[in-house]
Amino acid sequence: MPDLRRFAVLVPLATLAACATVPTPSNASRVAARVPSATSGESAYGLFLAGQSAINSGLGEEATSYFSRAANAADVPDVSLLNSHTFTAALLAGDVKSAAAYVPSAAEQDVALRHLAGLTRAVEDMAEGDGAKARAILLGKDVGPPHSAVAALLAPFAAAEAGDNEAAIAHPVIEGDRVASFFASLDQGKLFERARRYDEAETAFRALIAGGDPGGLASINLGALLERRGRSADAVAIYDQALARIPGDQSLTEARARAAAKGEAPPLPSLRESAAEALIAPASILLIQKQEEVALVYLRLALRLDPTRDTAWVLVGDILADAGDIDGARKAYLTPKPGSPEFVAARGKLAWSYQGAGKKDEALQIGHEALAATPDNREAATTLADLLRANERYEDSAKVLDKVIAQEGSAVDWRLLYMRAVDYQQSDRWADAERDLTAALKRRPDEPELLNFLGYSWIDRGEKLHEALAMVQKAVNADPKSGAMLDSLGWGYYRLGDYQAAVDKLETAVAIEAGDPDVNNHLGDAYWKVGRKVEARFQWNRVLTLEPTAKLKSEVETKLKAGLDPAVAMSGS
Repeated sequence: MPDLRRFAVLVPLATLAACATVPTPSNASRVAARVPSATSGESAYGLFLAGQSAINSGLGEEATSYFSRAANAADVPDVSLLNSHTFTAALLAGDVKSAAAYVPSAAEQDVALRHLAGLTRAVEDMAEGDGAKARAILLGKDVGPPHSAVAALLAPFAAAEAGDNEAAIAHPVIEGDRVASFFASLDQGKLFERARRYDEAETAFRALIAGGDPGGLASINLGALLERRGRSADAVAIYDQALARIPGDQSLTEARARAAAKGEAPPLPSLRESAAEALIAPASILLIQKQEEVALVYLRLALRLDPTRDTAWVLVGDILADAGDIDGARKAYLTPKPGSPEFVAARGKLAWSYQGAGKKDEALQIGHEALAATPDNREAATTLADLLRANERYEDSAKVLDKVIAQEGSAVDWRLLYMRAVDYQQSDRWADAERDLTAALKRRPDEPELLNFLGYSWIDRGEKLHEALAMVQKAVNADPKSGAMLDSLGWGYYRLGDYQAAVDKLETAVAIEAGDPDVNNHLGDAYWKVGRKVEARFQWNRVLTLEPTAKLKSEVETKLKAGLDPAVAMSGS
């Protein structure tokens, strides 16, 4: 069968706040101005439990409020512990200004928390324009492991903000961290350009490109520098070189088109914008390493420096969604506006959050609005098509894809044809589905999904059985652990009358896809044909427990009453 399905709680970070923190006297007034007072009669313990529940649910803003009120309650037993929790909650919620007001006491034993608090204060100082103070913190004892690399990346930008250009362009020493060293060199190139030392900036970027340039980041920065220097042709050459390594990269493709047209060069990023990028890079690495909590902190700090950084907003949304804070995730996804490179992706994630919550009308409305705002954007169109398909509006989905496929012409992506074929098949337009699948296979003749989809469809229809069996066998050879493809192969043997071979393949398919009603139904039919009728009835009864379609349910109920006669056997499923 074709596999059409293709189509945490933040508790660990709270442990960073297990030790006491207290506001310093110099910060007391600005802390008090933002801390809501406890209402008369409120219990510190009750507010603490409410705050803990909120942070365990990923609700940072609510947790901050509860902990702050608890710290001001009349019966508070340990204000330092509550301040510690307030720091963590405020940081998770993105209220860096409030979080930065909390400083670990001298007796603080949690070094990791103290270093995180120092990093937070340094970022807040940079956001307020005090680069000298920020640099002193970043290079001092208040920031250390596990944030040493991030501090080293931020320190040159703090120096530049303080007007110390020589310190800004000095390459930071980062031992044992190749990723951080790469970004340090990338940042050095940016700071060379800011200091108008253009030859040195170009040299720094070209050295990174020669070393491999992961993600094309050095190429993007060098190309932008060349465009700003009026060297559009040289920029195009750099973009072409990068695209040869990373075909289809959207950022490089758009940059190349701009440079080729001699359009307006991208402006030189501000210091704070570049410093925010220096935080986003390690946050992305932490996400790959599944360290979502610390990644969220770095993203919140990045957004304090550059609130318009939509890349960070989308990543924040992803982390909050995984943590169960759906409202917070949606707020993050709503931040990118039309015109932002992240707008379409963010709205797609927003739409699917509503679809997953069963709010289908809202999901479709968001999908329609995103496409209306970006009518020529392929991702917006395919997202809407996917949403329509998920809501069984197959004809509407196919119509959305019609325009995209027409625009791409002879260079159309085979995946678009595959998706429209699904829509056509579900709309009982087999001739159209077969046409799209055949066209897609001409573009990707060895693609297992295409071979399986078309091959299974022919088998189920009783057409071209030997050719179809060879196609699904090729698909299985490419993906031998696919239960869906093994089901297709077993059903092909069944249609050809080789029932024992069908049983062998279908038993393996059921072991992989135990919860699939179609696979269990096929195995039941094969068991019946080899005389294992008790087992056949067991499989058919199992189908009824697996949410089968109305059509399949009716067919199975008939087989349970009368057994398997030829008419039923050839009706398919």
